[in-house]
Amino acid sequence: MTKNKSAGPSPISSEDRKDAHLRICLEEPIERLGVTTGFEHLRFEHDALPEIARDDIDLSTTLFGKRLAAPIMIGAMTGGTPWAGEINRILARAAQECGVAMALGSQRKMLEAPKVAETFAVRDVAPDILLMGNVGAVQLNYGVGLSEVERLIGGVGCDMFAFHLNALQEAIQPEGDTDFSGLIGKLEELVPQVSVPVIFKEVGSGLSRKTLKKIAGIQFAGLETAGVGGTSWSKIETYRTDSWIQQMTGRRLGDWGVPTAASLKAAVDVYGSDRVIICSGGIRTGLQMAKAVAMGAHLVASALPFLKAAHDGGYEAVVMTIRQFIDELRTVCFVTGSKDLKALRAQTLLEVTG
Repeated sequence: MTKNKSAGPSPISSEDRKDAHLRICLEEPIERLGVTTGFEHLRFEHDALPEIARDDIDLSTTLFGKRLAAPIMIGAMTGGTPWAGEINRILARAAQECGVAMALGSQRKMLEAPKVAETFAVRDVAPDILLMGNVGAVQLNYGVGLSEVERLIGGVGCDMFAFHLNALQEAIQPEGDTDFSGLIGKLEELVPQVSVPVIFKEVGSGLSRKTLKKIAGIQFAGLETAGVGGTSWSKIETYRTDSWIQQMTGRRLGDWGVPTAASLKAAVDVYGSDRVIICSGGIRTGLQMAKAVAMGAHLVASALPFLKAAHDGGYEAVVMTIRQFIDELRTVCFVTGSKDLKALRAQTLLEVTG
Protein backbone atom coordinates (compact mmCIF):
# COMPACT_ATOMS: atom_id res chain seq x y z
CA MET A 1 0.00 0.00 0.00
CA THR A 2 1.38 3.39 -0.92
CA LYS A 3 1.46 6.19 1.61
CA ASN A 4 -1.66 7.91 0.28
CA LYS A 5 -3.60 4.98 -1.07
CA SER A 6 -6.06 2.79 0.79
CA ALA A 7 -5.69 -0.79 -0.45
CA GLY A 8 -8.57 -3.19 0.04
CA PRO A 9 -8.51 -6.93 0.43
CA SER A 10 -8.66 -9.36 -2.45
CA PRO A 11 -12.15 -10.69 -3.20
CA ILE A 12 -12.64 -13.97 -1.35
CA SER A 13 -15.70 -15.95 -0.39
CA SER A 14 -15.20 -15.20 3.30
CA GLU A 15 -14.87 -11.48 2.67
CA ASP A 16 -16.51 -9.24 5.26
CA ARG A 17 -19.72 -7.64 4.02
CA LYS A 18 -18.41 -4.10 4.62
CA ASP A 19 -15.19 -4.79 2.71
CA ALA A 20 -17.17 -6.47 -0.06
CA HIS A 21 -19.34 -3.38 -0.44
CA LEU A 22 -16.26 -1.18 -0.74
CA ARG A 23 -14.55 -3.48 -3.22
CA ILE A 24 -17.65 -3.82 -5.41
CA CYS A 25 -18.16 -0.05 -5.46
CA LEU A 26 -14.57 0.41 -6.62
CA GLU A 27 -14.39 -2.45 -9.11
CA GLU A 28 -17.83 -3.14 -10.56
CA PRO A 29 -20.33 -1.15 -12.71
CA ILE A 30 -22.72 -0.32 -9.88
CA GLU A 31 -24.08 3.00 -11.11
CA ARG A 32 -27.45 3.05 -12.81
CA LEU A 33 -27.28 3.12 -16.60
CA GLY A 34 -30.94 3.32 -17.58
CA VAL A 35 -31.98 6.33 -15.52
CA THR A 36 -30.41 9.64 -14.52
CA THR A 37 -30.73 12.05 -11.62
CA GLY A 38 -32.93 14.37 -13.68
CA PHE A 39 -30.75 17.43 -13.04
CA GLU A 40 -29.66 17.46 -16.68
CA HIS A 41 -33.14 18.71 -17.60
CA LEU A 42 -32.68 21.85 -15.51
CA ARG A 43 -30.54 24.86 -16.45
CA PHE A 44 -29.67 28.13 -14.74
CA GLU A 45 -30.21 31.42 -16.50
CA HIS A 46 -26.73 32.77 -17.24
CA ASP A 47 -25.89 36.28 -16.01
CA ALA A 48 -23.07 37.79 -18.06
CA LEU A 49 -23.01 40.87 -15.81
CA PRO A 50 -23.33 39.43 -12.27
CA GLU A 51 -22.43 42.68 -10.43
CA ILE A 52 -20.62 40.78 -7.66
CA ALA A 53 -17.00 39.89 -6.94
CA ARG A 54 -16.36 36.15 -7.13
CA ASP A 55 -14.07 36.24 -4.09
CA ASP A 56 -16.84 37.83 -2.00
CA ILE A 57 -19.32 34.99 -2.53
CA ASP A 58 -20.30 33.36 0.78
CA LEU A 59 -21.05 29.64 0.56
CA SER A 60 -21.21 29.08 4.31
CA THR A 61 -24.21 27.72 6.16
CA THR A 62 -25.08 26.59 9.68
CA LEU A 63 -26.93 23.35 10.37
CA PHE A 64 -27.62 21.72 13.74
CA GLY A 65 -25.33 24.24 15.40
CA LYS A 66 -22.32 23.56 13.17
CA ARG A 67 -20.87 26.11 10.75
CA LEU A 68 -19.99 24.70 7.33
CA ALA A 69 -17.77 26.34 4.73
CA ALA A 70 -20.11 25.03 2.03
CA PRO A 71 -23.37 23.01 1.96
CA ILE A 72 -21.56 19.75 1.23
CA MET A 73 -21.59 16.40 3.03
CA ILE A 74 -19.41 13.37 2.41
CA GLY A 75 -22.15 10.76 2.17
CA ALA A 76 -22.56 7.61 4.25
CA MET A 77 -20.28 4.79 3.14
CA THR A 78 -18.65 2.42 5.54
CA GLY A 79 -17.20 1.28 8.87
CA GLY A 80 -16.70 -1.98 10.73
CA THR A 81 -13.38 -3.31 9.33
CA PRO A 82 -9.78 -2.06 9.39
CA TRP A 83 -9.99 -1.05 5.72
CA ALA A 84 -13.30 0.73 6.31
CA GLY A 85 -11.83 2.46 9.36
CA GLU A 86 -8.92 3.72 7.28
CA ILE A 87 -11.31 5.10 4.68
CA ASN A 88 -13.40 6.83 7.36
CA ARG A 89 -10.38 8.55 8.86
CA ILE A 90 -9.17 9.78 5.48
CA LEU A 91 -12.62 11.18 4.72
CA ALA A 92 -12.99 12.75 8.16
CA ARG A 93 -9.59 14.47 8.02
CA ALA A 94 -10.49 15.94 4.64
CA ALA A 95 -13.90 17.08 5.89
CA GLN A 96 -12.22 18.79 8.85
CA GLU A 97 -9.71 20.51 6.57
CA CYS A 98 -12.37 21.78 4.16
CA GLY A 99 -15.13 22.56 6.65
CA VAL A 100 -17.78 20.21 5.28
CA ALA A 101 -20.04 17.59 6.87
CA MET A 102 -19.65 13.82 6.92
CA ALA A 103 -21.94 10.83 7.40
CA LEU A 104 -20.80 7.47 8.75
CA GLY A 105 -21.88 4.19 7.22
CA SER A 106 -24.31 1.92 9.03
CA GLN A 107 -23.14 1.41 12.61
CA ARG A 108 -25.09 -1.81 13.13
CA LYS A 109 -21.84 -3.75 13.37
CA MET A 110 -20.91 -1.73 16.48
CA LEU A 111 -23.82 -3.44 18.25
CA GLU A 112 -22.84 -6.90 17.02
CA ALA A 113 -19.10 -6.50 17.67
CA PRO A 114 -18.33 -3.54 19.97
CA LYS A 115 -14.60 -3.84 19.29
CA VAL A 116 -15.12 -2.42 15.77
CA ALA A 117 -16.25 0.92 17.24
CA GLU A 118 -12.78 2.32 16.52
CA THR A 119 -13.41 1.98 12.79
CA PHE A 120 -16.21 4.54 13.11
CA ALA A 121 -14.34 6.82 15.52
CA VAL A 122 -13.20 9.97 13.74
CA ARG A 123 -13.58 12.75 16.30
CA ASP A 124 -9.87 12.73 17.13
CA VAL A 125 -9.06 13.76 13.55
CA ALA A 126 -12.24 15.75 12.90
CA PRO A 127 -13.38 17.41 16.13
CA ASP A 128 -15.36 20.22 14.52
CA ILE A 129 -17.25 18.65 11.62
CA LEU A 130 -20.99 18.12 11.42
CA LEU A 131 -21.08 14.33 11.82
CA MET A 132 -24.04 12.05 11.15
CA GLY A 133 -24.43 8.57 12.67
CA ASN A 134 -26.47 5.86 10.99
CA VAL A 135 -28.36 2.59 11.40
CA GLY A 136 -31.12 0.87 9.45
CA ALA A 137 -34.66 1.67 10.58
CA VAL A 138 -35.57 -1.98 10.04
CA GLN A 139 -33.26 -2.89 12.93
CA LEU A 140 -36.00 -1.66 15.27
CA ASN A 141 -37.69 -4.95 14.37
CA TYR A 142 -34.54 -6.92 15.16
CA GLY A 143 -33.74 -5.91 18.73
CA VAL A 144 -32.51 -2.33 18.41
CA GLY A 145 -34.14 0.21 20.73
CA LEU A 146 -33.40 3.57 22.29
CA SER A 147 -30.53 2.32 24.45
CA GLU A 148 -28.78 0.81 21.44
CA VAL A 149 -29.28 3.97 19.36
CA GLU A 150 -27.85 6.10 22.17
CA ARG A 151 -24.84 3.77 22.40
CA LEU A 152 -24.20 4.34 18.71
CA ILE A 153 -24.56 8.11 19.10
CA GLY A 154 -22.30 8.29 22.14
CA GLY A 155 -19.78 5.91 20.63
CA VAL A 156 -18.96 8.28 17.79
CA GLY A 157 -20.01 11.66 19.15
CA CYS A 158 -22.29 12.45 16.23
CA ASP A 159 -24.35 15.64 15.92
CA MET A 160 -27.29 14.02 14.14
CA PHE A 161 -28.41 10.46 13.52
CA ALA A 162 -29.91 8.82 10.45
CA PHE A 163 -32.31 5.91 10.26
CA HIS A 164 -31.76 4.60 6.76
CA LEU A 165 -34.60 3.08 4.74
CA ASN A 166 -33.30 0.38 2.41
CA ALA A 167 -36.09 -2.06 1.65
CA LEU A 168 -34.87 -2.87 -1.87
CA GLN A 169 -31.29 -3.49 -0.75
CA GLU A 170 -32.42 -5.76 2.07
CA ALA A 171 -34.59 -7.73 -0.37
CA ILE A 172 -31.56 -8.54 -2.54
CA GLN A 173 -28.93 -8.85 0.20
CA PRO A 174 -28.16 -12.51 1.02
CA GLU A 175 -28.56 -11.89 4.77
CA GLY A 176 -31.15 -9.13 4.35
CA ASP A 177 -33.61 -8.15 7.09
CA THR A 178 -36.96 -7.74 5.38
CA ASP A 179 -39.53 -7.38 8.17
CA PHE A 180 -40.48 -3.72 7.71
CA SER A 181 -43.85 -4.11 9.42
CA GLY A 182 -44.96 -1.72 12.14
CA LEU A 183 -41.95 0.59 11.85
CA ILE A 184 -43.89 3.86 11.70
CA GLY A 185 -45.35 3.31 15.17
CA LYS A 186 -41.97 2.38 16.59
CA LEU A 187 -40.33 5.41 15.01
CA GLU A 188 -43.09 7.72 16.27
CA GLU A 189 -42.33 6.53 19.79
CA LEU A 190 -38.54 6.39 19.55
CA VAL A 191 -37.52 9.47 17.55
CA PRO A 192 -38.64 12.14 20.09
CA GLN A 193 -36.50 10.42 22.73
CA VAL A 194 -33.26 10.40 20.72
CA SER A 195 -30.70 12.85 22.11
CA VAL A 196 -29.69 14.35 18.74
CA PRO A 197 -31.70 15.43 15.67
CA VAL A 198 -32.95 12.47 13.62
CA ILE A 199 -32.72 12.16 9.84
CA PHE A 200 -34.52 9.68 7.60
CA LYS A 201 -32.53 8.68 4.53
CA GLU A 202 -32.93 6.38 1.59
CA VAL A 203 -29.88 4.60 0.20
CA GLY A 204 -30.28 5.14 -3.53
CA SER A 205 -33.89 4.46 -4.51
CA GLY A 206 -35.18 7.86 -3.44
CA LEU A 207 -37.83 9.12 -1.05
CA SER A 208 -41.14 9.29 -2.89
CA ARG A 209 -44.00 11.67 -2.16
CA LYS A 210 -45.89 8.64 -0.83
CA THR A 211 -43.18 7.88 1.72
CA LEU A 212 -42.66 11.54 2.62
CA LYS A 213 -46.34 11.89 3.52
CA LYS A 214 -46.31 8.59 5.39
CA ILE A 215 -43.59 9.78 7.79
CA ALA A 216 -45.00 13.28 8.26
CA GLY A 217 -46.38 12.47 11.72
CA ILE A 218 -42.95 11.53 13.09
CA GLN A 219 -40.94 14.24 14.87
CA PHE A 220 -37.84 13.97 12.72
CA ALA A 221 -35.51 16.89 11.97
CA GLY A 222 -34.65 16.22 8.36
CA LEU A 223 -34.36 13.81 5.48
CA GLU A 224 -31.93 12.70 2.81
CA THR A 225 -33.33 11.94 -0.62
CA ALA A 226 -30.67 9.46 -1.87
CA GLY A 227 -32.47 9.30 -5.18
CA VAL A 228 -31.97 7.22 -8.30
CA GLY A 229 -29.16 8.26 -10.62
CA GLY A 230 -26.04 7.08 -8.83
CA THR A 231 -25.02 3.94 -6.98
CA SER A 232 -27.49 1.05 -7.10
CA TRP A 233 -27.40 -1.02 -3.94
CA SER A 234 -29.57 -3.68 -5.54
CA LYS A 235 -26.81 -4.10 -8.14
CA ILE A 236 -24.13 -4.18 -5.45
CA GLU A 237 -25.90 -6.99 -3.62
CA THR A 238 -26.17 -9.06 -6.81
CA TYR A 239 -22.38 -9.46 -6.66
CA ARG A 240 -22.65 -10.90 -3.15
CA THR A 241 -25.50 -13.38 -3.44
CA ASP A 242 -25.18 -16.95 -4.69
CA SER A 243 -28.89 -17.06 -5.44
CA TRP A 244 -29.60 -16.83 -9.17
CA ILE A 245 -33.12 -15.63 -8.38
CA GLN A 246 -31.87 -12.79 -6.17
CA GLN A 247 -29.27 -11.87 -8.76
CA MET A 248 -31.87 -11.58 -11.51
CA THR A 249 -34.26 -9.61 -9.30
CA GLY A 250 -31.48 -7.23 -8.29
CA ARG A 251 -30.42 -6.62 -11.88
CA ARG A 252 -33.95 -6.13 -13.16
CA LEU A 253 -34.71 -3.68 -10.36
CA GLY A 254 -31.35 -1.95 -10.67
CA ASP A 255 -33.00 1.27 -11.90
CA TRP A 256 -35.94 1.12 -9.48
CA GLY A 257 -36.97 4.21 -7.59
CA VAL A 258 -37.38 7.99 -7.73
CA PRO A 259 -34.78 10.07 -9.62
CA THR A 260 -32.90 12.45 -7.35
CA ALA A 261 -34.29 15.71 -8.74
CA ALA A 262 -37.86 14.37 -8.51
CA SER A 263 -37.31 13.16 -4.94
CA LEU A 264 -35.89 16.54 -3.96
CA LYS A 265 -38.85 18.37 -5.50
CA ALA A 266 -41.25 16.10 -3.63
CA ALA A 267 -39.43 16.74 -0.34
CA VAL A 268 -39.54 20.51 -0.84
CA ASP A 269 -43.21 20.36 -1.85
CA VAL A 270 -44.18 18.30 1.20
CA TYR A 271 -41.99 19.93 3.84
CA GLY A 272 -40.71 23.26 2.50
CA SER A 273 -38.41 24.72 5.14
CA ASP A 274 -39.97 22.75 8.01
CA ARG A 275 -37.28 20.05 7.80
CA VAL A 276 -33.63 20.05 6.86
CA ILE A 277 -33.44 18.58 3.37
CA ILE A 278 -30.28 16.81 2.24
CA CYS A 279 -30.10 16.03 -1.45
CA SER A 280 -28.11 12.98 -2.54
CA GLY A 281 -28.15 10.30 -5.19
CA GLY A 282 -25.74 10.44 -8.12
CA ILE A 283 -24.32 13.85 -7.23
CA ARG A 284 -21.08 14.05 -9.18
CA THR A 285 -20.50 17.76 -9.89
CA GLY A 286 -20.65 21.14 -8.22
CA LEU A 287 -23.18 22.18 -10.85
CA GLN A 288 -25.54 19.45 -9.65
CA MET A 289 -24.99 20.66 -6.10
CA ALA A 290 -25.87 24.20 -7.14
CA LYS A 291 -29.05 23.00 -8.81
CA ALA A 292 -30.02 21.06 -5.69
CA VAL A 293 -29.52 24.15 -3.51
CA ALA A 294 -31.53 26.26 -5.95
CA MET A 295 -34.36 23.70 -5.68
CA GLY A 296 -34.39 23.96 -1.89
CA ALA A 297 -31.77 21.58 -0.48
CA HIS A 298 -29.98 22.74 2.67
CA LEU A 299 -27.13 20.28 2.23
CA VAL A 300 -25.93 18.15 -0.69
CA ALA A 301 -24.24 14.77 -0.18
CA SER A 302 -22.07 12.64 -2.43
CA ALA A 303 -20.27 9.38 -1.67
CA LEU A 304 -18.72 7.48 -4.60
CA PRO A 305 -16.43 10.31 -5.83
CA PHE A 306 -14.96 10.64 -2.33
CA LEU A 307 -14.55 6.88 -1.93
CA LYS A 308 -12.67 6.65 -5.22
CA ALA A 309 -10.51 9.64 -4.28
CA ALA A 310 -9.68 8.12 -0.88
CA HIS A 311 -8.78 4.78 -2.46
CA ASP A 312 -6.76 6.17 -5.35
CA GLY A 313 -5.02 9.14 -3.78
CA GLY A 314 -5.71 9.26 -0.06
CA TYR A 315 -6.28 12.37 2.01
CA GLU A 316 -4.89 14.85 -0.52
CA ALA A 317 -7.12 13.51 -3.28
CA VAL A 318 -10.24 13.79 -1.12
CA VAL A 319 -9.35 17.38 -0.19
CA MET A 320 -8.85 18.17 -3.87
CA THR A 321 -12.23 16.60 -4.75
CA ILE A 322 -14.01 18.67 -2.09
CA ARG A 323 -12.28 21.84 -3.26
CA GLN A 324 -13.29 21.12 -6.84
CA PHE A 325 -16.92 20.83 -5.78
CA ILE A 326 -16.64 24.08 -3.85
CA ASP A 327 -14.92 25.92 -6.71
CA GLU A 328 -17.59 24.79 -9.17
CA LEU A 329 -20.38 25.76 -6.79
CA ARG A 330 -18.79 29.18 -6.27
CA THR A 331 -18.45 29.71 -10.02
CA VAL A 332 -22.11 28.84 -10.60
CA CYS A 333 -23.02 31.40 -7.95
CA PHE A 334 -20.82 33.94 -9.72
CA VAL A 335 -22.34 33.49 -13.18
CA THR A 336 -25.88 33.61 -11.79
CA GLY A 337 -25.21 36.73 -9.73
CA SER A 338 -25.71 34.91 -6.43
CA LYS A 339 -23.72 36.44 -3.57
CA ASP A 340 -24.68 33.67 -1.14
CA LEU A 341 -26.79 30.53 -0.78
CA LYS A 342 -29.94 32.54 -0.11
CA ALA A 343 -29.49 34.30 -3.44
CA LEU A 344 -28.77 30.99 -5.17
CA ARG A 345 -32.06 29.59 -3.84
CA ALA A 346 -33.84 32.57 -5.39
CA GLN A 347 -32.58 31.66 -8.87
CA THR A 348 -34.98 30.17 -11.40
CA LEU A 349 -34.10 26.84 -12.97
CA LEU A 350 -35.33 26.50 -16.53
CA GLU A 351 -36.66 23.14 -17.71
CA VAL A 352 -35.09 21.97 -20.96
CA THR A 353 -35.61 18.93 -23.15
CA GLY A 354 -33.34 17.17 -25.55
